[in-house]
Amino acid sequence: MSTYDPAALECLAAIVEEGGFERAAQRLSITQSAVSQRLRALESQVGTVLVVRSRPLRPTAAGQLLLKHTRQLRLLRADLERDLRELAPSSIGGGREEERISIAINADSLATWALPALGGLTREGLPLEIITDDQDFTHEWLREGKVLGCVTTVKQALRGCKVVGLGAMHYIAIATPDYARERCPKGLTAHNFREQSFIAFNRKDDMQCEFVAKAFGLRRVGLNQVFVPSSEGQVRAVLAGWGVSVVPELLVRGLLAQGALVDLLPGRALPIQLSWHCWNLQSDVLDALTQALVQGALSALARQ
Repeated sequence: MSTYDPAALECLAAIVEEGGFERAAQRLSITQSAVSQRLRALESQVGTVLVVRSRPLRPTAAGQLLLKHTRQLRLLRADLERDLRELAPSSIGGGREEERISIAINADSLATWALPALGGLTREGLPLEIITDDQDFTHEWLREGKVLGCVTTVKQALRGCKVVGLGAMHYIAIATPDYARERCPKGLTAHNFREQSFIAFNRKDDMQCEFVAKAFGLRRVGLNQVFVPSSEGQVRAVLAGWGVSVVPELLVRGLLAQGALVDLLPGRALPIQLSWHCWNLQSDVLDALTQALVQGALSALARQ
């Protein structure tokens, strides 16, 4: 089996992750010509093209396999550095910029419990990169080998991965008191939800429709929606009087207690089960990430 030059593999990763040869050269602190030479050498060794020179630039199937291998090597190096740091903390530096440990987490978890859970690891020097996406799509980043782990709604372990249940995040419908008095004085009902403006995360976000459908026993729901691609931004839009939004109760608990927001359907919450998936590898770094996220979820998410 061929042994691939780690520098060439990181060069391939930089080209794909940075979206081009010039930015890859900047990240690796080498010339653009050197980037091209390393890629050509790697393609010659593999015997096939690894990058499609299109806009946007994308890896071929063979390129994807080598990218996955490169990220596994990063994990091994992170494990080694972690072990060495424990033996000689004064002589071991942090991970290099190009050797980030990437994971995918949904935006609502980032806005509530996930960042505090990961704080200890980042303070220890873990070179972490967090990719954000809708909770129904984060697993695609793992399936494609672009990240080492993900927080997702998928319950069954992906191929080559292990899974741990985290708990449920409860979603509720909120608005300002003024909006509620003017537009839905009896709260959100099966008769007035079509008249409301709902603030969703993006076009992939079906949380608003799912909440309304389950709350009123409907099979299909069409809503008037405005898109704000930020969990905190959705709340700010509601506070500004834009309309109604379905968000994690955990995110707005304080604002509800202050009276700045109201629950439009008291006693009705939509539980969304979350799980942590990661590659099924022996790795202290993956174990530490798993433990941190499980502990963070344990104190923040519901057990049902």
